[in-house]
Amino acid sequence: MTGVCGVAGGISLGWRGDLARLRQVGEQMADAIIHRGPDDGDVWGGADEGIVLAHRRLSILDLSPAGHQPMSSACGRYIVVFNGEIYNWASIRAELEQAGHAPAWRGHSDTEVLLAGIVAWGLAATLRRARGMFAIAVWDRRERMLSLARDRIGEKPLYYGRIGDAFVFASELKSLRAIPGAEFQTDPGSLALMLRYGYVPAPLSIYRNIFKLPPGTLLQVNARGEFGEPEPWWSFAGTAQQRVAGRSPMSDAEAMDALDEVLGSAIGEQMVADVPLGALLSGGLDSSMVVALMQARSAKPVRTFTIGFAEGAYDEAAHAKVVAAHLGTEHTELYVSPDQARAIIPRLADMYDEPFADSSQIPTALVCALTRQHVTVCLSGDAGDELFGGYNRYFWATSLWRRFGKMPLGLRRGAAGIFSGISADAWNSAFGACSWALPGRLRVSNPGDKLHKLAEVMGADSEEALYRELVSQWRGALPMRDPGEPKTLVADPAAWPGMPSYAERMMAVDTLTYLPDDILVKVDRAAMAASLETRVPFLDERVISFAWGLPFEQKVRNGQGKWLLRQLLYRYVPQTMVDRPKQGFGVPIEHWLRGPLREWAEDLLSPDQLASDGLLDPAPIRAMWEKHLSGRNVQYALWNVLMYQAWRRRWA
Repeated sequence: MTGVCGVAGGISLGWRGDLARLRQVGEQMADAIIHRGPDDGDVWGGADEGIVLAHRRLSILDLSPAGHQPMSSACGRYIVVFNGEIYNWASIRAELEQAGHAPAWRGHSDTEVLLAGIVAWGLAATLRRARGMFAIAVWDRRERMLSLARDRIGEKPLYYGRIGDAFVFASELKSLRAIPGAEFQTDPGSLALMLRYGYVPAPLSIYRNIFKLPPGTLLQVNARGEFGEPEPWWSFAGTAQQRVAGRSPMSDAEAMDALDEVLGSAIGEQMVADVPLGALLSGGLDSSMVVALMQARSAKPVRTFTIGFAEGAYDEAAHAKVVAAHLGTEHTELYVSPDQARAIIPRLADMYDEPFADSSQIPTALVCALTRQHVTVCLSGDAGDELFGGYNRYFWATSLWRRFGKMPLGLRRGAAGIFSGISADAWNSAFGACSWALPGRLRVSNPGDKLHKLAEVMGADSEEALYRELVSQWRGALPMRDPGEPKTLVADPAAWPGMPSYAERMMAVDTLTYLPDDILVKVDRAAMAASLETRVPFLDERVISFAWGLPFEQKVRNGQGKWLLRQLLYRYVPQTMVDRPKQGFGVPIEHWLRGPLREWAEDLLSPDQLASDGLLDPAPIRAMWEKHLSGRNVQYALWNVLMYQAWRRRWA
């Protein structure tokens, strides 16, 4: 396997005939993302066509020069730069050999197998055979055509677009900024979506004329740098709908055995590496499941890693330690002080060189840096919630709509006014210092905060609108001079995949939006900043297919998400070790903004700073800031603005 790397390149009529300029551009683009691949790098230029391909390598398998990129096919027709891993490269290689399509192999890299597959079957057919994570650029020297491709769910990033007369692409925006003479303009629509959701959704980027290649798609670019719309080579929605339509009942025991087999197979395949390997372990259900199946397949203790926090309400390290001890892993934990955690905040704009505001980016960056001190590759438990129904909103929204959906909208809005008209502290005092039962068997503390949140979403006039409100971090009118929002899947009910239930429709939309554009971005940038490769076994195509073929009742039962996953984990870990309320991977931003981060925030949120680019409207942001300082928790909305302001100060 080549390893998680960085790719970049472009085509320009103005670069034709100037190989020295091509190499200079390619080297500058590659140097900007050297953190993604510190082990090796090179540039290939085609002066006749004005094309350059650049690569940075993090070596994982076949550490020899035989894995060097850019790589040419044995026949010389194709040149590729490849970021990622094809886990089943050995079986594809065997298929090529059996069919008589194998070249004289130079080594054992998945990149070489990919090229042989492209020669034999074409790019799309090869990708459909591949299990893995990847962003790929392939230049066809005969047809003078560049093809870009991205993996099924979007584990690996790929930006593309126009800068001047050049078509360009790269793993990160840093590479595009490194192009001599490049100029960029912030896209107000993308900023609006970032303020709304905390991230810029694909296919948009924060810049005009620069886009993200959507997961599971191909883009073709001719020698003049002209391109159309990306075309799907795989469809999550189509796969999920097909599996739902073909569901056949299995007993709980049969389903558990099948999940053990399919997830275990994916994990076993992803444990192959020629460098040290471990796993991120939070002590939660998903990461514990991954580690349990890793340890069951390992002859020696698996390396596991956890970050602990001094603030007890945010600390899961003790839970992870208990799970690690039971499974017999070689466990490493690092407890960080609030000062250590906050020290990473000034680096976030460099790591996430597009505005990004999931505050769990802080502990994610910390645990990735810790892990890289010991291993080069680690597995994570991401995507279990989307596949097996783990997020509280699946229960919350379903219960709310069942209870309030048929109530006249005016009555609901009146009740919302009553809830929000009384302070959260007053509600908390009225209910006393206890937890409070919400619909869907959820128990919560601080009922006043939850009633205020309930008030904010009760005005939704449809199931889709309720979901949009629940995933929005800045609700209502956006604090912008021009608050226009481009239409996205979240706000376009007609484009939602058809599913049998409201909860499953939310799960599908999360898989198409929140998972690739938030969760996977968060992990990729944090890990790559530390030159660490992360792998996500839940996103193996076989696991995705299995999960969507399960009856919903085996994923969500008795008001509890990830039911089948829990039952399987109980085979490996005692129930008492893992059964506890779901806890996000977070830090106390709410309190930090009123305390040690207040001066930093005041600077970024000053009226002059807010008004300086002409896009933001300072008045509602200042009002939100004052509301937070007075005791009302609006940390998510404010963090979105702060991360944009910090990004703009760094890059604009």
